[in-house]
Amino acid sequence: MKHFYCLTVIFLLSTPKNLAQNQQKIDSLLKTLEIAQPDTTKYKTLNNLWYETINNNIDDALTYAEQMIQLGRSSNIDTILSYGYERKAVAYAYLNNFDSSGHYFKKALKMYSINNDKKRMAGIQRNLGQDLNMVGKLDSAYHFYDLAEKNFKAVKDSTGLAGIYNSKAIVYLQKGYYNLALNQAFNSAEISEKFKDSIELVQNQMVIAAIYGEMRDTLNAIKYHEKSLSYFENKKQLRQQFAALNLLAGLYMSNEELRSENEKRIASSLSIAEHLKEPSLIYQAQYRQSQLLARKGNYKEAIQMLQYIIDFNDLKYNPQALSQYSVDLGELQMKIREYSKSKENLVLGLEKAIEIGNLGMQLKANKLLFELNEMLGNSAAGLNYHKQFKMINDSIFNADNRNRFSELQTIYETEKKEAAIALQEEEIKTLNEKAKVDKLTKGLYAGGMASALALFGLSVFGYRQRIKKNRIAREKQEEIYKQEIAHKKKELASQTLHLVQKNTFLEELKENLESLKSSPDKFKMEFRRIVMLLKKEKASDKDWETFKTYFSEVHNDFDQKLKTLYADISEKEIRLAAFLRMNLTTKEIAATLNVLPDSILKSKYRLKKKLGLDKETDLTSFLSSL
Repeated sequence: MKHFYCLTVIFLLSTPKNLAQNQQKIDSLLKTLEIAQPDTTKYKTLNNLWYETINNNIDDALTYAEQMIQLGRSSNIDTILSYGYERKAVAYAYLNNFDSSGHYFKKALKMYSINNDKKRMAGIQRNLGQDLNMVGKLDSAYHFYDLAEKNFKAVKDSTGLAGIYNSKAIVYLQKGYYNLALNQAFNSAEISEKFKDSIELVQNQMVIAAIYGEMRDTLNAIKYHEKSLSYFENKKQLRQQFAALNLLAGLYMSNEELRSENEKRIASSLSIAEHLKEPSLIYQAQYRQSQLLARKGNYKEAIQMLQYIIDFNDLKYNPQALSQYSVDLGELQMKIREYSKSKENLVLGLEKAIEIGNLGMQLKANKLLFELNEMLGNSAAGLNYHKQFKMINDSIFNADNRNRFSELQTIYETEKKEAAIALQEEEIKTLNEKAKVDKLTKGLYAGGMASALALFGLSVFGYRQRIKKNRIAREKQEEIYKQEIAHKKKELASQTLHLVQKNTFLEELKENLESLKSSPDKFKMEFRRIVMLLKKEKASDKDWETFKTYFSEVHNDFDQKLKTLYADISEKEIRLAAFLRMNLTTKEIAATLNVLPDSILKSKYRLKKKLGLDKETDLTSFLSSL
């Protein structure tokens, strides 16, 4: 029963809000339509008529949708045309004609995509996912749900996101991933609970109830469904009220003590379906009636009801329902020894189950056909069905194990991703703490060295000015970059400052220490120790590689862009371009690379020539634009 149960929930979620269906209002709109000019007034009238008829007269709704399409074409207004496609698609979906609904949904999606209307794109993508879900194409459905989720996030539509989480929960539910299904449903609940007494909250409760129902947690399932039913009754939303009653009837079906109450529930759902005059709802209610009759042992009445459903309704667009009804009919016919009819219906049900890949229904049909052939003495045919039954049973067992493994793997990967995010946040925190310590250490180091330089008669004013200048540049960059790369930007700024200030400071210090060669012997040991330290601390290739790593992450693979545009560019030229992109001065670059400023000027000239820039084009500005 899992698939039928889930489809009922999908059907509920795919319906628009139930508007008041007032014949007087329809008559008034029709009068307006007669005199309306072919403009937006006529479109609005047609759209209102569509809303008033979609829940009780789909044929009329299809007519109004087609008129919207024709109006959009004749007036050359894309908005009207795309809305017409969308309305027509929904009407076909109500009729379970998913080929046609998918065709018109895709037409609408194409038009919304041209205008980059992300909110409406998301709505269509969700509808396409629901169509695919209804025919059992779960992976394809999930793909469209993913696309819809991205677009809903882009426009910050929390209500749309809540709906997508519900839809994803249903996919996981049908796959048997109950924990993942509950996780998605609770994600939706976190959003929906903000909107008390809302249809979004109740739809979420329906999904949670469905999950508990499949987990055989009947008490929780009933609790959530009864909450939903109460809401729909108060709001007089008949379609949703029907869905809640129908699902509750299924949950109560095996409870003998509450049979009379369940009979009333099924009668109420049938009354609503007949009032709405919608065949798909009527045969769902009648199916519940047939189940109840079979439970009571009234097999002939149950058979008549099922046969009526199959004969009366066009189920060619719903092979899942046809498969289920045919197998159930064949099983009941076996009980009253109508073996020929039983075999015919069981074979039909098996064929449809194979067509849609429903292993559960294939299992049941093969088991019944084995038993039927044994009764008829057809051992050879029975053995074949028994082999199929055994093979499918093993396949389902293995599939269940794979599902459990896949679910655990998905949960593990999700938790791993969440742990990685948490670790990244912790690293950011650590980097911030490290930055504070580094700042303090640098202050102490600078202070100590300043004292030493003071003894040698040197000034640190220029050094401090450079620190201040670079700190201001770093702070400006921190305001520009996005939050998601903030920690990388801090590392880049820190590394840049490190390269510039270290080489500049050490070079100045070395020059002054060189002058001490003629000083008294008491400076000899100190001089050697400091010179060794300077050699050890000179900027290395490792410093450059560290700088390049951070730079590439912040500036979107700047070096790769240069290599793509200018294949013959050298590593040294890329390094120079990176420093220019960081707005470092010629003197700062020279100090970092331990060369003379004239050398940097010449390198800049050669780089500009290689990039094919004219004299008027500023090299730094050009590099910043990449």
